Amino acid sequence: MAKSEEKKSKKEGSTVKAGTQTKPAAGKNRLQLKYEKETAGGLKKSLNVKSAMQIPRLEKIVINVSLGDATQNPKLVQVAADELTTITGQKAVVTKAKKAISNFKLREGMPIGAAVTLRREKMYSFLDRLMNLALPRVRDFRGLPNKGFDGRGNYNLGLKEQIVFPEINYERVDKVRGMNITICTSSKDDAGAKALLEQLGMPFRK
Repeated sequence: MAKSEEKKSKKEGSTVKAGTQTKPAAGKNRLQLKYEKETAGGLKKSLNVKSAMQIPRLEKIVINVSLGDATQNPKLVQVAADELTTITGQKAVVTKAKKAISNFKLREGMPIGAAVTLRREKMYSFLDRLMNLALPRVRDFRGLPNKGFDGRGNYNLGLKEQIVFPEINYERVDKVRGMNITICTSSKDDAGAKALLEQLGMPFRK
């Protein structure tokens, strides 16, 4: 069998050499490949950890949208959920009030927001778009604050406008609304989490 025919017989999605270039592994985002090939090894040296299991890694990203005016207009919740689904590529779930608060006209079980929990490839894909597309479009952006770490290796940041994501069509937006993003890592402290995010390309303030 000729070499050209041998290449054609390989399964679709496998890595095939073409000169000096190779196709990326199927189902993996470029940021995930960067972590596996570069970041993990760099963190092992910089953090001086002995086991590969101790190297900080991303575990999940939780995006949450809360709507204070949902008590007046419940339809806003579904609109926010649809936008969140468009941004993340994963269906958002509607969050409901856990208890009633009479001063805010809030009843237990009332829809008040939407949330998405991303893992694996979708998590890396979202973080890639957040760092390289969304954050640079934030007005007067000068880097993310360092105070967003919670002491347990997780980082929280807030966005005031969902329109910074290119997936959102500005002309169809009924109202500008923000969201809270929590990036959860396997690190037990903030130092390891920050080192991980910095090497992945998170733009922190100097």
